[in-house]
Amino acid sequence: MTRLITICVTLIAASMHAFAASDKQPAPAGATQDAPPQYTSFTAAELERGFLALAFGSDLRIGARPLGIRRFDHPIHVRIFGGGSVDRMITMSRVIADYAREVPNLQLKETSATEPDVELRLIDEKDFQSALQLAFGAKVARTFVARTDPQCMTSVKSTADGAIVRSVSFIIVDKGDDVFLDCAYHELLHAFGLSNHDQRNPWTTLNQKRMVGYLSVYDRSLLTLLYDERIKPGMTARQVSGLLPGLIAERGLAVPPPQIRQ
Repeated sequence: MTRLITICVTLIAASMHAFAASDKQPAPAGATQDAPPQYTSFTAAELERGFLALAFGSDLRIGARPLGIRRFDHPIHVRIFGGGSVDRMITMSRVIADYAREVPNLQLKETSATEPDVELRLIDEKDFQSALQLAFGAKVARTFVARTDPQCMTSVKSTADGAIVRSVSFIIVDKGDDVFLDCAYHELLHAFGLSNHDQRNPWTTLNQKRMVGYLSVYDRSLLTLLYDERIKPGMTARQVSGLLPGLIAERGLAVPPPQIRQ
């Protein structure tokens, strides 16, 4: 069976930028004190553009170029592998619970199984490069680090038809709460199938110019679309584009368009 490995990285933002959008609200409970506010109302066009930008493409590919959607096609079991000098196990479990509660179609559960669908490996920054070498080999790790200078990363292995087989995320624990939470939420988005980044999108956690550290309304909406039963692994951008307007309207994810006065 042909498999594709996609590697997604997180570059910790040096600064945060403010953008205008609808219904700006404070960061949700549990976010760090420095977390940015979130925007809660989006047009259908803003959601469609974000979905197509983030669900297709990635930083680094090993194997054939993917042609379509990648996502799990079964309930997702995730395991935390604790490590590093700061104990983040409880906080990481809370992040998983947040995703499970906010996006029920993930059918997400934490597990102790030896071969989970998603591995979350908590490590210190000094061990990051050696962890990459152990996971992917020295050559791939060197290329990866030289190209991206990453802080956290996720590897997504999928079949040729787009079904994710396994995701492995490496998350730094010893650079403070802001960095940890930003990486934790960011890398899980990658692990579930939103593999790309978009530096022009002012609302997603997958904009590497931003540090967020919580599951935003925008990213929750994109995952809700990705795990709708009508979005299948392997679907092309053209196929997905034909479905998105109806799914967004049916699920009430967008603000209604302004009424034009006659």
